[in-house]
Amino acid sequence: MPELFSYILYLALLSCCFLCMYRIARGPTAPDRTVAIDILGIVIVGFCGILCLVTGQEFYLNIALAWALLSFIGTIALAKFLEGRNFDD
Repeated sequence: MPELFSYILYLALLSCCFLCMYRIARGPTAPDRTVAIDILGIVIVGFCGILCLVTGQEFYLNIALAWALLSFIGTIALAKFLEGRNFDD
């Protein structure tokens, strides 16, 4: 992968991180903040994928998979909490 292309991808994902952080800090409602946290998890998985391509190390994919699963479970738990339901419902 050409270095310039990877730097462009890094900058794009970094700008997405900053936009998500802004939405987390200034979101008007709790569901907006929840969606921003979920998108931030997806962006981190994207960082891990690019790092895997650039470095050739496969363990970044393991990190990305684990992060995606934990992010999904956390988002579901937070959505249930915001809805007012118990975790066993």
